[in-house]
Amino acid sequence: MADYKALLSVFSKDRVGLISLVTGHLFDKGINLEDTSFAVLGKGGEFTSVIDIPTDLSEKALIDELHSLEGMESADIDVRRFSFGDVDTPPTEVTHHIHCEGPDQPGVLARLSEVFIDFDANIVRLKSDQIDQNGKKKFITRFSVYIPQARVSNCLAALDNTASALGQTLSAETAYEE
Repeated sequence: MADYKALLSVFSKDRVGLISLVTGHLFDKGINLEDTSFAVLGKGGEFTSVIDIPTDLSEKALIDELHSLEGMESADIDVRRFSFGDVDTPPTEVTHHIHCEGPDQPGVLARLSEVFIDFDANIVRLKSDQIDQNGKKKFITRFSVYIPQARVSNCLAALDNTASALGQTLSAETAYEE
């Protein structure tokens, strides 16, 4: 039987062993994990993964099984089957890692992310944190992006100008292929 792809999202109270609990159960069910991420968000832990589910296992059955695991009774669990078909998507190869930080203020992430549109650049991964440093809120954003080679210099210059106007400092480095 052929597998089907879905997006698994689990949000529950964070605790030691949460990732092991979820991934161990998925392994036992013969479910393969693809792109996966985990983050502590407030007091919760969010686990997301693109998964290959055997066709004889329904989304509802998987959700019910995950809810039956110890401590997962009140977790928010969602399994969504992919239905995108053969649509074109922007490139997902990461060409640059960009780090931006400065005082937290409304609109920082919106203004920074808008710059990429003008240069046909695609944000592949994004992580932002708000930290308290000496009584002041600091906003740190890390972008992993694809920027077309011919547009790299202009994109990074525009991004740096936007960051500076927002009181942010920016650094960028080329991603290295492994």
